[in-house]
Amino acid sequence: MLHFSRAKKIAVLIACLAAALYSFPSMVPHWFPLEKTKGWPALVPHKTIKLGLDLQGGSHLLLALDEVELRRAWFEEILDDVRARLRNTVKVRFSGLALVGDKVQVKIDEPEKLEAAFSELAKIAQQTRSGGLTGIGGYDVEVKRDGQLITLQPTEQGLREKITSGMTAAIETIRRRVDALGTTEPNIVRQGSNQIVVQVPGLTDPAKLKELVGKTAKMTFHFVHPSRTVLDARREQVPPGYIILPSQEGGEELIERRVMVHGEDLVNAFQGFDEYNRPSVNFRFNPAGARKFYDATRNNVGRRFAIVLDGKVISAPQIISAIPGGSGQITGSFTTESANNLAILLRSGALPATLTIVEERTVGASLGQDSINAGTFAAIIGCITTAILVIIAYGTFGVFAVLALAINGLMLLAIMSLLGATLTLPGIAGIVLTIGMAVDSNVLIFERIREELRNGKTPINAVDAGFSRALVAIADSQLTTLAAALLMFGLGSGPVRGFAVTLSIGIFTSVFTAVTVTRLIVSQWIQFASRGNRKIVVPI
Repeated sequence: MLHFSRAKKIAVLIACLAAALYSFPSMVPHWFPLEKTKGWPALVPHKTIKLGLDLQGGSHLLLALDEVELRRAWFEEILDDVRARLRNTVKVRFSGLALVGDKVQVKIDEPEKLEAAFSELAKIAQQTRSGGLTGIGGYDVEVKRDGQLITLQPTEQGLREKITSGMTAAIETIRRRVDALGTTEPNIVRQGSNQIVVQVPGLTDPAKLKELVGKTAKMTFHFVHPSRTVLDARREQVPPGYIILPSQEGGEELIERRVMVHGEDLVNAFQGFDEYNRPSVNFRFNPAGARKFYDATRNNVGRRFAIVLDGKVISAPQIISAIPGGSGQITGSFTTESANNLAILLRSGALPATLTIVEERTVGASLGQDSINAGTFAAIIGCITTAILVIIAYGTFGVFAVLALAINGLMLLAIMSLLGATLTLPGIAGIVLTIGMAVDSNVLIFERIREELRNGKTPINAVDAGFSRALVAIADSQLTTLAAALLMFGLGSGPVRGFAVTLSIGIFTSVFTAVTVTRLIVSQWIQFASRGNRKIVVPI
């Protein structure tokens, strides 16, 4: 087991050199700023370990998704779906379509088409992905018939799945918005049934983060009433199919409830300038949205249409002519920053429901630096103490173990840098624990060598047996630790995950350095010590 071919020696040497090269940027990060290394090839060492919120400072937000609004939006979807299917597919007369309590009801006025209407509405119900504890799949909507009255009621299983999908969509939307800030990679995780934790290291002013994250950014296009004003509607009665919404410019607008084009049809939005050099937001629709937008503007030349964002009219221009190509421009009282923020919101997509800020916390950079200093000091003291004790206990072999320990640290830093892992204060604790585990592996090997020597084996055979027989014990202890680390990563969040990532990487590097690097060093020492038929004395 002590024999190493030339190829194996070269492979181990390359691994050690690569560890030194790829860990170097993390040791001197100010030499490798992001703006300088952004275009560098991936193979060139330049990536540094990202620091977490507790080390770098930054902003922490705890957000709660409005489940009531999410449910209400789902009921609106069901109402629209029922209306469209009965009108366009079944082509039947109906009445009384409304939300009654927690169910949607509709009366079919043509009994001869009742069966066809029921069959069509039953298609609204979709099978849920999870069957709960029983494992039996159900449906998200329960469709029933009582005479000519058809009811559609969302099930608990369907509501849970809707909330889960809403949370997933909200997390992805938040991630796209925060990524547009160009900050260090954010940590965005679900907490509980309806809460989301957003941590952005390096962002000490949370105002912009709150502005981007807190807005739903639901954008729709509606026609403005062609003749009646808001004053007329308030004095008399709001016409059926119309609603009054506040305007960003002040005042109100009377607009159609029916949506002309949805914001989901947008494929791009960016900040620009209008013909008067004022900040604006330019947008472009996908092919389906472009066709709807063109048809709507072609058939309604001369009318005004309102661009509505989160229940407020941000612009209501007049249609001068048909607008082909699917592109448009939003003008108003924008600053360059507000126009850019709106473009980010539109590009990122709308949130499924309103997010409320439950908790807001800012960690200062000075506190983060104190954590780094304390953690680094603890790690250095731990390394020095461990090295001294190992050398005292095992002599020359202890020096070999310390050398392997240094290579282990370099490999750990290199892998974390390449993976883009985030280092947190618990992560530093994971590094210190990795050092102890790496030493423990060497202790198992050295104690086994001592035992073999006491049993009368020759030095070479004792060393060979020590490495081979200690391997089982090392693998057993490291695998159990790895299982615990994987559980922490799967079930934990935030700092716990950071600790689990560092520990998991450290397990692999510890095994490699103890079983391979230390063995290679000892093998080379034995070859050197046995030259000229000299008697080998194991210094352990």
